[in-house]
Amino acid sequence: MDTSSLMEQVLSKENLNAAYLQVVRNKGAAGVDGMTVDELGDYLSENGESIREQLRTRKYKPQPVRRVEIPKPDGGVRNLGVPTVVDRFVQQAVAQVLTPIFEEQFHEHSYGFRPNRCAQQAVIKA
Repeated sequence: MDTSSLMEQVLSKENLNAAYLQVVRNKGAAGVDGMTVDELGDYLSENGESIREQLRTRKYKPQPVRRVEIPKPDGGVRNLGVPTVVDRFVQQAVAQVLTPIFEEQFHEHSYGFRPNRCAQQAVIKA
C-alpha cells in the first residue's frame, strides 16, 4: 500500500487546521510537558513546520502519557492517560484521514469506539 499520499493528506494545511480546531474545542488537561490547549496555537506557529517534517520523515516521537486517577462512584479509581496537546493534535490529524477509510469497512452492527455510535445503541439494537 502506498502511504505517501495518506501522509500528504495528514500533513495538508486544511487537515492540520481542522485538527488544531478540534483539539482546542475538546479542551482537556495538559500532558507531561505542562502545555495547555491555549498555548498550542503559538507553539504550532513556531514549531509546526518542524513537526510536519518529523512526521514526513517518520522521526516524530510522542511524549510519555501523564497518568491521572479519576475517582469512581463506588469509591475506587480509574487510571486515565493524558497525552500532550501536541500529541493530541497529531493524533487528531491522523484520525481525520484514516477514520473515513476504515469506517466503511466496519460491520454495520459494530458499535465500539466508532463515530456517532455508543454502547447504549448496541444494547437497544440487541
